[in-house]
Amino acid sequence: MKLYSDEELSQLLDKKVFRTLSQTADRLGLECYVVGGYVRDLFLERPSKDIDVVVVGSGLDMAKAFGKALGNAHVSLFKNFGTAQVKKGDIEVEFVGARKESYNRDSRNPIVEDGTLEDDQNRRDFTINAMAICLNGNRFGELVDPFDGIYDLQDRIIRTPLDPDITFSDDPLRMLRCIRFATQLNFQIDFDTFQSLERNRERIKIISKERIVEELNKILLSPIPSKGFIELDRSGLLELIFPELSALQGIETVNGRGHKDVFYHTLEVLDNVARKSDNLWLRWAALLHDIGKPRTKRWDAAHGWMFHNHNLVGMKMIPNIFAKMKMPKNEKMKYVQKMVDLHMRPIAIVDDIVTDSAVRRLLFEAGDDIDDLMTLCEADITSKNEMKKRRLLENFSLVRKKLIDLEERDRIRNFQPPVDGIEIMETFGLGPTATVGQLKSSIKDAILEGIIPNEHDAALAFVKEEAKKMGIEPIK
Repeated sequence: MKLYSDEELSQLLDKKVFRTLSQTADRLGLECYVVGGYVRDLFLERPSKDIDVVVVGSGLDMAKAFGKALGNAHVSLFKNFGTAQVKKGDIEVEFVGARKESYNRDSRNPIVEDGTLEDDQNRRDFTINAMAICLNGNRFGELVDPFDGIYDLQDRIIRTPLDPDITFSDDPLRMLRCIRFATQLNFQIDFDTFQSLERNRERIKIISKERIVEELNKILLSPIPSKGFIELDRSGLLELIFPELSALQGIETVNGRGHKDVFYHTLEVLDNVARKSDNLWLRWAALLHDIGKPRTKRWDAAHGWMFHNHNLVGMKMIPNIFAKMKMPKNEKMKYVQKMVDLHMRPIAIVDDIVTDSAVRRLLFEAGDDIDDLMTLCEADITSKNEMKKRRLLENFSLVRKKLIDLEERDRIRNFQPPVDGIEIMETFGLGPTATVGQLKSSIKDAILEGIIPNEHDAALAFVKEEAKKMGIEPIK
């Protein structure tokens, strides 16, 4: 973070977009300020393209005049909300008139009235987002910071400008935003603010699933996403918005033998994946990879705690989770299902002898997602036994090498048997029966087991031999 004087801020804002805003506001006789995330990120020395402008007066009039001043800009007016957006090239500016808000308890949609800059800053969610910089010519670069957001930035604190109980009760989505900002910025939540999260957590029930998932996605895409889920759990919000994840918590002990806390193991896996990949859906797969464990947990006197088929149970839970949370039930969901279903396969291979046939089958089932699957499975190695961890990771390196070698040699990834069902029917004079499917599967299995190469002539000769065993002769 870096502190700037007003003069230094005016130099930082000495760009075409801000000078044009300044000249437009002065010409219209309007007070004009850049606010929110852009100001915060200036001090944090983070790149930001989101320019939010507050005008004391009509934000719509300011947007139209600004768009005209830029020339050939696209101006979008949202009259019902009193907001506007102006786009031209890489310039994008959001406008709103300064306002004050009041709320009905059953809705997060405010009753809006025209207001002053002070009113507008009072309605902001957090002190670090309530800072404003004046753009008018006679005050260009002047910081207006009534809630000492600059000091909260220095102290790395998330705090509400006004009473947090009012802030969170008025708009409960701010509770998730509070945790999301703390996670993204690696800040701490102010003590009084956090206590208010706990007191007001039930209010989250009026927030739509879509908005909740939007915040969860931003937490997942943070550098250390576990921080957000720990804060969600500590505040009591997690069990309300994601009970299946909350259910992973706890350790049960029988005869002195306990299992690991699956919740904290899951967060460790999530952080491991986050260090390797920015793929949102792979991070979702990490979060959900053991989601089936509570339903499959069993105590076995001979083997201890067992979670038999938890990957299969977890895979089957995912469509219901996605539907309940209003997430897309498309190829993204199917990808997460595949990752959850297959996440035990590589570890099963490395625990045994790493055979070519086992690796071929893994490559066949994972297809183009094999690299993501290996990333997830390596992240899943969280043993505190360093020797065991090192051995498993070394074996995973061997699997990765075999994957490359076998792919180059056998072309297994996403392969279809070189003799298809139509050719089998034509060769043996068969109709579309189960026998055709059996013969086609036998070719696939033979290639995956390394019995025959992935080539047409070898596959045709093989299937003729298999058909002969079934008493079926070719007709040509």
